[in-house]
Amino acid sequence: MDTTELERIAREIRLRDLQAVFEAGAGHIGGEMSVIDILTALYFRVLNVWPDQPKHPDRDRFVLSKGHTACALYVTLAKRGFIPEEEISTFLQPHSRLNGHPNCNKVPGVETNTGPLGHGLPVAVGMAKAAKLSGAKFHTYVVTGDGEMQEGSNWEAIMAAAQFKLDNLTLVIDHNRFQQGAALAETNDLAPLRPKLEAFDWEVTEINGNTMSEIVPALEHRGTRPHCIVAHTNKGHGISFMQDRVDWHHKVPSKEQYEIALAELSEAL
Repeated sequence: MDTTELERIAREIRLRDLQAVFEAGAGHIGGEMSVIDILTALYFRVLNVWPDQPKHPDRDRFVLSKGHTACALYVTLAKRGFIPEEEISTFLQPHSRLNGHPNCNKVPGVETNTGPLGHGLPVAVGMAKAAKLSGAKFHTYVVTGDGEMQEGSNWEAIMAAAQFKLDNLTLVIDHNRFQQGAALAETNDLAPLRPKLEAFDWEVTEINGNTMSEIVPALEHRGTRPHCIVAHTNKGHGISFMQDRVDWHHKVPSKEQYEIALAELSEAL
């Protein structure tokens, strides 16, 4: 699938995500908008996955470590055929399997439960190491938030991945520069991330994480070391009044704001 088609799908996912968050009255819409281009490139171009066989042993593994952006993952999975598209309307409803954080025991295509930050990358390192031990050929991808990289467990996992020479592992850091309640620079500023990862003997690529022509080749890159993609993104990307605003980490648009966002995203289709 070419980048033009991927961009179209990403816009459709953004629109459905907006609708789902508004209807549910909850969600982490800012970080969902920043990561949707990456999810689209993964599921519609890069990952070897089969929606009708979600546990196929040869499938690539994907871990959404920033699990609070689950709605974006659900919409992507639905559009890819893992779950019915109409099920998105049940997001956060009583008895729905589409919870606020992904659950691998309920949702096909979800590899592991995430939500507590700092857990997804260590799990992904385990998956990549398991592939090495068993001779499996699948590749493991994991997306973290940049604020999440303040968790020490991530750096332990980064050390382990380098020690085990996990060239079958790709980490994508959604570097939208904001976390809950504050800008990254105001809490524990990890930027610049590149030299820190390189110090742990990782290969690092920096990209515009909202530009499909940069995302795809970075995800498809294969080297001889673990690979980190520092994806410079915009919180609330695609919606003018949400973009780069910390208050949209976990906030629901009003009816008026929803109509404005709907018009902006619809115009882009």
